[in-house]
Amino acid sequence: MRRTLLAALAFSLAGTAALAGGVSVPMDEVRTVTFGKPVATVYVGNPAIADVNVIDSRHAFVLGKSFGTTNVIALDSQGRQISNTFVTVSGARGATVTLTRGSAQTTLACSNARCESAPVPGDSHYSDSIGDFEKHLDMGTKTAQ
Repeated sequence: MRRTLLAALAFSLAGTAALAGGVSVPMDEVRTVTFGKPVATVYVGNPAIADVNVIDSRHAFVLGKSFGTTNVIALDSQGRQISNTFVTVSGARGATVTLTRGSAQTTLACSNARCESAPVPGDSHYSDSIGDFEKHLDMGTKTAQ
């Protein structure tokens, strides 16, 4: 009885520690996640916030896509959960400037003496910028007919 109770307590504490650990990723940057055991499948809770690319059976890249929090679940080949890592995506590093004119907002990323447009959710032309980006991506995936 005593061994069972100690084993259950140790398992509970280990599970809590695994859930408590997390990854903080600035938007548009990548962090590496290491799994304790080999994994076969990796899922991201909200792919609008972060994306995951598996490197090998013990490592994956997590890309911060937009502000927010989500999680990454890793399963072994039998479908058992190996990891549940919480991911927080924050603002990008470096200098940013937000210009506001009435209700119009524009975000700029600045380095040295130059600033360039760096659209973020909430900017006036964010959807236009993302639409252009998606068109660019689609052009690379279409096949000639």
